[in-house]
Amino acid sequence: MTQYDLKDKWVVGEIQTKVGKVPQVSTLLSFSDTLGSWKARWGVNRMNYKINPGLYAVGSPDDSSPVLVTANYKLTFDVLRKELKDLKVWILVLDTKGINVWCAAGKGTFGTEELVSRIAKTKLSQVVTHKTLILPQLGAPGVSAHVVLRQTGFKVVYGSVRAKDIKAFINSGMKATGEMRTVKFSAYDRLVLTPIELVGTFKISLMIFGVLFLLNLIGIGPFGLTDFYAYVGALITGCVLTPVLLPWIPGRAFAWKGWLLGFLWTVGVNMLNGWPESPSYSLVKALGYLLILPSISAYCAMNFTGASTYTSLSGVLKEMKLAVPAITISLSVGIILILVNGFIKL
Repeated sequence: MTQYDLKDKWVVGEIQTKVGKVPQVSTLLSFSDTLGSWKARWGVNRMNYKINPGLYAVGSPDDSSPVLVTANYKLTFDVLRKELKDLKVWILVLDTKGINVWCAAGKGTFGTEELVSRIAKTKLSQVVTHKTLILPQLGAPGVSAHVVLRQTGFKVVYGSVRAKDIKAFINSGMKATGEMRTVKFSAYDRLVLTPIELVGTFKISLMIFGVLFLLNLIGIGPFGLTDFYAYVGALITGCVLTPVLLPWIPGRAFAWKGWLLGFLWTVGVNMLNGWPESPSYSLVKALGYLLILPSISAYCAMNFTGASTYTSLSGVLKEMKLAVPAITISLSVGIILILVNGFIKL
């Protein structure tokens, strides 16, 4: 039997099968589910936001009901189950270590070995009389369907890209339309992924602010509000604006796209502070900003390659090979200029 916590409010009962009781789950998301998803988006308890792998039931399925396969990342599980209202299906949850289907397929945890193992552990062949599994299309890179068939007797059928289409897919006799097969990555899809990108910068940002504080104490500076909002703006430009505006920014490389928006932001910051007209605003500081801030935006934007459907591993490696040295050099020279500006004014 699949183990679950009695405190899990999304488990609403149990279904008796030939191999024992199977947890029955709700298709309605509670406030706790929504809050948990929001927290995971912001990196709060993200690595532990998972459920136990195993077999679950939606509605009152029988031995002829469809079997859906998904990851044990709680957010992924919730997205799937909320679309299964009025259906009678089984959900086979793989142990993907709390990672979503697409990423887990790339890492190998949503893969052939785990699927074969989970079929055996849940004794699925004794629960259902058919031999068909419906897998998410984004999990295809990690699964060798012919190996699964040979080792378990279960045929793999790939469902829709999006969970919201799974009901129509099942009701149509497991026939997918072109729309169901199309991978979309809308501005909203990109936006909901940006909080975790911002959270990833918090630790290093605190270190940077600490260094600036110490530099102020020893008389190198001053570093103040202008530096703060200039830096935060560069982060937001790279972590949020670039992903949201991704298709409309010229160029292909994510680092370039981030650098371009970061450059525009930096020009704006310099102009707001009176450059080039104001004699009180140092040329050295303006040049330092032009080297540092776009590089920060470029680096943050480059990190988003891991969340995008637009990229490939080879493309990302090629981009990093060019971008990382350029970003490092630009940051280094820019930091030197900013430190020099602490001693002289041009």
